[in-house]
Amino acid sequence: MKTAIIGYGKMGREIEQILRERGHEVALIIDQHNTAELDAAHLAGIDVALEFTTPATAYDNLRTCIAHGVPVVSGTTGWLDRFEELKTFCQEQQGGLFYASNYSLGVNLLFRLNRRLAELVEHSGAAYQVEIEEVHHTQKKDAPSGTAITLAEGILEHLSSKKQWVNFAPIFDVAAYQEKPRHALTEEDLVIRSVREGMVPGIHEVRYENEDESLVLKHTIKHRRTLAMGAVIAAEFMCGKQGIYSMDDLLQ
Repeated sequence: MKTAIIGYGKMGREIEQILRERGHEVALIIDQHNTAELDAAHLAGIDVALEFTTPATAYDNLRTCIAHGVPVVSGTTGWLDRFEELKTFCQEQQGGLFYASNYSLGVNLLFRLNRRLAELVEHSGAAYQVEIEEVHHTQKKDAPSGTAITLAEGILEHLSSKKQWVNFAPIFDVAAYQEKPRHALTEEDLVIRSVREGMVPGIHEVRYENEDESLVLKHTIKHRRTLAMGAVIAAEFMCGKQGIYSMDDLLQ
């Protein structure tokens, strides 16, 4: 498989290492210094591109790959307000797009458990308050995380007492982040608490609590390699494919 890596930060480097270990060719690497090379000439012959960049650049990167007939795997979060637009473009171009907010197998199992738990709580009629907390390294450029949003959407889909999620970012240890303005919470708000500290790859918790008990779903990423491995497996899955896919398609 002949691949392109778009975004050569920590994740991109992990992806490169795994691609080479699995016998794939890394024919093109795009970072902030050579963005002009993401064009038809340099993408010619590429089987799959893996895109892990920034919310500001992801949409254009993905659109470029699709426009030039290259299936693309992306895990960039923070730009999904344009996801439907990109899906439409991909369908028009008969392109290939694989998107996941998180490529960890454990996290994707957590997504399924989370949806099922919300469904069970709804049917039980139990009086629980539910919150989500996500912890990431200080270099993460968006809050809440895409994974936390996916968890929130799974809860909102099944738990009728919650109508929308609200992000609180109470603990940041870099000046670039500011706490978001708070509003008066209602019982219909699903709180996502975002924490940025140290070099934490990612911790996500869903907590159901009342005055008598606490029920917690938790996933901790120990090393970024698990995310990179999932992305490479997704790229292998996408080789030669058209259409729009997710981790649910891969797991099935």
